Amino acid sequence: MTEAPLMIGLYVFVLAVFVGFELISKVPPILHTPLMSGSNAISGITLVGALAAAGYGGWDLLGLLGFLAVVCGTINVVGGYLVTERMLRMFRRPPREEGR
Repeated sequence: MTEAPLMIGLYVFVLAVFVGFELISKVPPILHTPLMSGSNAISGITLVGALAAAGYGGWDLLGLLGFLAVVCGTINVVGGYLVTERMLRMFRRPPREEGR
């Protein structure tokens, strides 16, 4: 009976992977960067959950997975903001020369 929650969680995870892949593959390439910047808030929420899992305090499987979730979530959030900043720099006007 203890295997039922694990199997349900695994089923939801695999289903989310397939649905997420299908949704992302249908997005036009020009919208990927704005959607990435918008998803940083969701990644921040995921990071809070990962901190809660890592705060468990043990170094067993749960603590290790929590630590890895914090590392991966942090990389995702920071990378998303760096890409967004780079995208916004493309739209800035070049500095004007003083002679004009």
